[in-house]
Amino acid sequence: MGVIGTFVWDVIHGRDPARAPVEEWGGITYALSAFDAALPDDWELVPLVKVGEDLAPQAQLFVRSLRHLASDAVPIVVPYRNNRVELFYTDAERRSEVLTGGIPGWSWTGLAPLIRDLDALYVNLISGFELDLETAQLLRQHFSGPIYCDLHSLVLAVQADGLRTLRPIPNVAQWCRCFDVLQVNEDEMSMLAPDPMSLAATALANGVQNLVVTLGARGAAYFAAPSFERLSDIRRDAALTARPAMDGAIKTARVAPGLTRIGSQDGDPTGCGDVWGATYYSRLVAGDRFLDAMQAALVAAARNVEHRGATGLAHYLRGELSVS
Repeated sequence: MGVIGTFVWDVIHGRDPARAPVEEWGGITYALSAFDAALPDDWELVPLVKVGEDLAPQAQLFVRSLRHLASDAVPIVVPYRNNRVELFYTDAERRSEVLTGGIPGWSWTGLAPLIRDLDALYVNLISGFELDLETAQLLRQHFSGPIYCDLHSLVLAVQADGLRTLRPIPNVAQWCRCFDVLQVNEDEMSMLAPDPMSLAATALANGVQNLVVTLGARGAAYFAAPSFERLSDIRRDAALTARPAMDGAIKTARVAPGLTRIGSQDGDPTGCGDVWGATYYSRLVAGDRFLDAMQAALVAAARNVEHRGATGLAHYLRGELSVS
């Protein structure tokens, strides 16, 4: 499992109003932890992740803690200051972000040799700059396995002071053609289309087989192609461009999170979407039906609320003791 994303050092304000700001790993570390907890035993993790030289030793220590890490996989150290994000929570699910640092994205020349031996690929646009559209299109053209994408910060601009603000993105259909499974939250969805059904129509008409929208405490909604039940149902034409018309109605519903509220006021919502997506994809590559995979993802996201930060999170998601 190849994992594209960015290491981020978080400084979190307001999560515990009576306490000082908390500093800890964020960004792709939540997804890596969830993969480590949820992947089948015969899968290995290959993080295709760059880290700034100022935090390289700490990042290497983190990845070495992962049980599923491939033996030759290491973060790629680059001569830049690592990304840092200050998070300011206003309630259990709303926050603002201020970004500093400058980890560069991938070029196709740099990425191409690293995907040759992968069976599946997970892309999380943590910074929003990991892939530009041209690189994503080349990735789709040359990688025959399934690609999952959490659009995440693609819809966030960076102001002069580092504040991330929502922005509409052009070329939504072209982005959709690059991925088999697409994840967004409600705010991200609003930057892609005027309403959920419009986005679903665009996504599924351009090759996405499964669109999932995370809804915080209300669970998650899905839109699926008529023939999609498992990851093995994905079919592409030889050109990997226009897909045949769908035969039947789009499947859609909201899946409730059960008894545990993902956005619990008493817990830590940081990283819930990343844990949700990595768990969901882990269960899909294991062969689960997508509704069963969604239930597993909701359970994992709810457990993430109970844990502080990404350090030790994989242990906690597996039901083992962890210091949080």
